[in-house]
Amino acid sequence: MSLHGTYDPQNIFAQIIKGDAPCYKLYEDDDVLAFLDLFPQSYGHTLVIPKHAQARNLLEIDPDNLCKMMLVVQKLTGAIVEELQPDGVQVAQFNGAPAGQTVFHIHVHIVPRFAGEGLGIHAANKGDPVELEKLQARLVRRING
Repeated sequence: MSLHGTYDPQNIFAQIIKGDAPCYKLYEDDDVLAFLDLFPQSYGHTLVIPKHAQARNLLEIDPDNLCKMMLVVQKLTGAIVEELQPDGVQVAQFNGAPAGQTVFHIHVHIVPRFAGEGLGIHAANKGDPVELEKLQARLVRRING
């Protein structure tokens, strides 16, 4: 998919926002939703999305929703780093398929990075649901604690 186009209101993130698809929710307020990636690049890989912006990428989102989303990204990055103690943390946002974007609803990746792991941008394996639930509970306690 190119960088320019029409927003698809049936994309998976729009379905998650509407409650039509499940997620391992870590944080939600009136404007932003954050959840664990089902195909994690690393332990704790989290996605942060705006709930009211029908924007496919950074070029389409309004400044108000972008600011709200980034404030949550900063808050959750701190909580994830405190809880998981990674050696580094990658915060990434992709625009268009050639740049690595696979879901065309703007989102930010928070990817804890641990020594010895590669830096692949797409994980091949789906996360174990039991492990994702355990991690969800652990991170929700830290975020809300």
